[in-house]
Amino acid sequence: MTGNGILVVVSGFSGAGKGTLVRKLMEKYDNYSLSVSMTTRDKREGEEDGVHYFFVDHRKFEQTIANDGLLEYASYCGNYYGTPREYVEKQIEKGKDVILEIEVQGALQIKKKFPNTLLLFVTPPSGEELINRLRSRNTETEDEILRRVQRADEEVEWIQKYDYLVINDKLDECVDSLHNIIVSAHNTPNRQQDLIEKIKKDLDLISKGE
Repeated sequence: MTGNGILVVVSGFSGAGKGTLVRKLMEKYDNYSLSVSMTTRDKREGEEDGVHYFFVDHRKFEQTIANDGLLEYASYCGNYYGTPREYVEKQIEKGKDVILEIEVQGALQIKKKFPNTLLLFVTPPSGEELINRLRSRNTETEDEILRRVQRADEEVEWIQKYDYLVINDKLDECVDSLHNIIVSAHNTPNRQQDLIEKIKKDLDLISKGE
């Protein structure tokens, strides 16, 4: 695979297994770079600043917005989440496919600014399975789980805006499926404009006998 990398946005319902899926993808394949998001939410047990997120307060986050230091940002359940710009742009220039694990609002902001972004939406095979996964995490109260389910009910309306729906049923199969989608996406005509132009110039010269 040559040339610049592509920007890959992975969204999905809270509890769909996005984080595990992305982590397994990064472990198995080496052409990916994970963008670390900035957030104002509290750290969960086991999370590290600069590894899982850049944890900041609301004032710092709003300063970063004012300085145009984010590719996108969104408010979700009372907290800000955003994607730092500089790191992402440098990795793409190096030929890395950059994975952004972000919410629907941010994903659509990215797609509007960068039309060649690949949008992937992760879902479990059923609503019942989603609730089971949320409860099995043991990180939220029943009220918080209900709010996340209500949010998922809203997010369903936006799935049609995505390029692919990724059903996270059997994890290992899903990881390979995700990788194959991204590899194939490199060869869509809108991401191969330089090659198309080169072929066109070659054919123009040949057709003119030059």
